[in-house]
Amino acid sequence: MRGFLLTRAVAAILMAAGAVVAQTPVRTEVVRPVEASPAFNGGSNNHSDVMVTGAIPPPGAPPEVITDLSKLPPAVARMRERILAAARTGELDAVVAVMASNGTMPIFSLDGERDPVAYWKRDYPESGGVEILAILTEILEAGFVHVDKGTPEEMYVWPYFARAPLKALTPGQKVDLFKIVTGGDYKDMLNAGAYNFYRLGIGQDGAWRFFVTGD
Repeated sequence: MRGFLLTRAVAAILMAAGAVVAQTPVRTEVVRPVEASPAFNGGSNNHSDVMVTGAIPPPGAPPEVITDLSKLPPAVARMRERILAAARTGELDAVVAVMASNGTMPIFSLDGERDPVAYWKRDYPESGGVEILAILTEILEAGFVHVDKGTPEEMYVWPYFARAPLKALTPGQKVDLFKIVTGGDYKDMLNAGAYNFYRLGIGQDGAWRFFVTGD
């Protein structure tokens, strides 16, 4: 009998302890994945790398080469002018300020770089990075193409070589190309099958999407 009472007492104690534990609130924390900035992961708004950076011409007929700036939507024309004005100051930070005001940082590297000024200075150390501004200006003064019409990837891409078959360039178009790259670069691009130097894209809404080089 005594053992029975002891067993009941132990059971009662265990049940009480369980009730206390059950009633004790447990602090929980919702863990959310870190959202990588599209400026550093090579993609934006779920676009593919090809569409975002204009690296490879899509199959089919190349888009029309446009040189008439009046064909740009007002938002695109304004962004182009803002970028050009910043580049012409000779100040890298002026261009970065335009990038930062874009809402989402445009892609400037395909290698996960996080500091555009440091990246440009490392690529062009002899000029302290300023050479990139000359390249940026030259590109935005070249002809361009309007690509992926009617899709989320719709944008205007400079220079038009980014979406043009290099083997089909006319002599006059080659002159345009050699304002931006050397003859050696051109030969390497022919072997690679596409233009792979700097190109720049501005979305239909005027958002600066990318300014990158590489495959």
